[in-house]
Amino acid sequence: MRLLIISNRLPVTIEEENNELVIRESSGGLVSGISSYLESLRGSDPHSKSDYIWIGWPGIEIKNKDQESLKQKIYREYNAFPVYFSKDIMKKFYEGFCNNTIWPLFHYFPSLTTYDEEQWNCYKNVNEEFCKAVLEIIEPGDVIWIHDYHLMLLPQMIREKRNDVKIGFFLHIPFPTFEIFGLLPKKWRNDILKGLLGADVVGFHTFDYMQHFLRSVLRLLGYENNMGMIQHGNNITIADVFPMGIDFQKFRSASEDVEIKNDTQELKKVLNYKKIILSIDRLDYTKGIINRLRAFELFLEKNPEYCGKIILVLIVIPSRIGVKHYHSMKKQIDESVGRINGKFSQIDWSPISYQYDFSPFRQLVSIYSAADIIMVTPLRDGMNLISKEYLACRTDKTGVLILSEMAGSSKELGEAIIINPNHVEEISDAIFEAINMPLEEQHRRTEVMQKMLARYDVKKWANNFIRKLSCPSESGESLIRGRTLDMNKTEQIIAEFKQAENSIIFLDYDGTLVPFSKHPHNAKPDKELITLLKNLSKKTDLVIISGRDKNILHEWLGAVGSDIIAEHGAWIKKGAGEWQLLKSMSREWKKQIYSVFETYEDRLPGSFIEEKDFSLVFHYRRSDPELASIRIKEFVDFLLDFTSNSELQVLQGNKVVEVRNFGINKGIAGLNWLSGKKYDFILAIGDDWTDEDLFKVLPESAYTIKVGFANSFSKYSLPSYQNVLELLKKLSID
Repeated sequence: MRLLIISNRLPVTIEEENNELVIRESSGGLVSGISSYLESLRGSDPHSKSDYIWIGWPGIEIKNKDQESLKQKIYREYNAFPVYFSKDIMKKFYEGFCNNTIWPLFHYFPSLTTYDEEQWNCYKNVNEEFCKAVLEIIEPGDVIWIHDYHLMLLPQMIREKRNDVKIGFFLHIPFPTFEIFGLLPKKWRNDILKGLLGADVVGFHTFDYMQHFLRSVLRLLGYENNMGMIQHGNNITIADVFPMGIDFQKFRSASEDVEIKNDTQELKKVLNYKKIILSIDRLDYTKGIINRLRAFELFLEKNPEYCGKIILVLIVIPSRIGVKHYHSMKKQIDESVGRINGKFSQIDWSPISYQYDFSPFRQLVSIYSAADIIMVTPLRDGMNLISKEYLACRTDKTGVLILSEMAGSSKELGEAIIINPNHVEEISDAIFEAINMPLEEQHRRTEVMQKMLARYDVKKWANNFIRKLSCPSESGESLIRGRTLDMNKTEQIIAEFKQAENSIIFLDYDGTLVPFSKHPHNAKPDKELITLLKNLSKKTDLVIISGRDKNILHEWLGAVGSDIIAEHGAWIKKGAGEWQLLKSMSREWKKQIYSVFETYEDRLPGSFIEEKDFSLVFHYRRSDPELASIRIKEFVDFLLDFTSNSELQVLQGNKVVEVRNFGINKGIAGLNWLSGKKYDFILAIGDDWTDEDLFKVLPESAYTIKVGFANSFSKYSLPSYQNVLELLKKLSID
């Protein structure tokens, strides 16, 4: 297996120095995390270096004359494949759509979100260029792992070109609620969801993010899920939760290093052995730095006895210098630090030690090791690995973590002091609690969290994702895919059909021969389908078996020459003969129950009632799916109670509820054909649970096919009605 890792940035950065291009290894949570996973692969197999390629942008615009030689050098030395863009393109893409639209909106800052059509088009173009790069190097059997919000259109773009590879996508930021996500223009949001659904597996840090994604897919695209498994067209996408870990042992070992221990002691000495409260973050409005400073100021006001005894080490790492919101935020931080230091400073003490700079790994570990308390209080964060890195460095099990409930890591680190980052008073009280927490309690909490972090590290995170992507059997997906009608079985069906002397084919209509429509009358067959059915009816006994009204079926399919079963078996019609009732039934009950249908039609906007000869049907395909799930459960419960001592039955189909006379179903109707003639080939295809009655009564030798991936009595399944039509076309060819 060869792994193709795709992210906005390569694991290396290209810089120009003295008119020469210099390659330097990049830093950052994603790069260091994935790199640790790749290192673990190389550790288990020293020859595995060539088993992965990392695709991404090198960080600067590269002149045309240098592109090919640089590409070869990066590929040879770093197993990386660069995708080149101009400075102007990346400005519109990265600083534009990614960081002025997706980043603020997905972090719940709609007021900072811009909606620029040119930047959206640039986002699409960049994703297309990444797709071209992937297609340039992809090989059969490759596994593709796409990372983060910069490339949300890419999975579907690759899927359209190569449906024979495994594609995974992981979102490292929050996926917002439907109400927030829905603020995007309709086309943008639908394209993003469809882009993500091109992946076989879509991963999220937390269960909440996954649920927000699934709800948006349901509300905007209409695709339901079964335990996170979404069937759409010919494909299945699995949404699942994979909270990202860190390289626990790397931080653990570094904190035990003699030189870093010396750095730690030197730092404590420089800070006069005060109790150290650490705040370290990228410059970003999502990190809650301003609220953190206000809370620290409030703490000093409420607890003046701690002046001179504690110090806040504030480290702000430069980020997204080109984005205007970050300039104003930097100014706010500078002013807040100056005000607090001016307000509380003493001759030999200032409450805040402020650094605006990048911290290399060695310095970072020594700061983590020195800090008695760390405040990680983002207003919204996908995961936040700083909280985990701090805990990994606490080898003596001391230290207190104050953690925002809006950070993904709060779902795992429940022993931290969990706070609401918007409430300054709550953060201030947490500082007091942390300062006064007994050592025994610190040990207990830290030990619990460290055990979890050591057990579920970044390598296990990556392994779990790749295993899910590569081995669907572990997710239960193979139980569904395993029933899919493959090419060999298709050829066997075609061969047996052509050799048969007496054959019969039962075909459902809606969802099997035509797609579902918001209104039943819009699902009229086209000329191509009519021609196909006519050709089939000349070669075999063809039975269209549907829940539709007999009049509409006759109008649409009367010229086909097939037999027809209407209303799930209430009416049957053989060839040019007359319609016949399968059994004597009453219609009187409809008067009593129609008012109940009307009540729920009023309570569920978008629903409507269809009246047939011997049944009433409640359609709700056009209704709000979440409201429908509530109303329909209530409706069905009422109907079941209402009809409990009658000769009526309540049926639930695909976005429909039907009440009809008991003792009528597709299985009973189908036996009318099987009892009078011996067939050496039987094929039945349907998508609804009402077709299960037919599947159950057919002989073992029959071929039964379920349209869609769901539990069924059928032997095989096909993804969609398009696949059914492809099969029928092959059967109709001489």
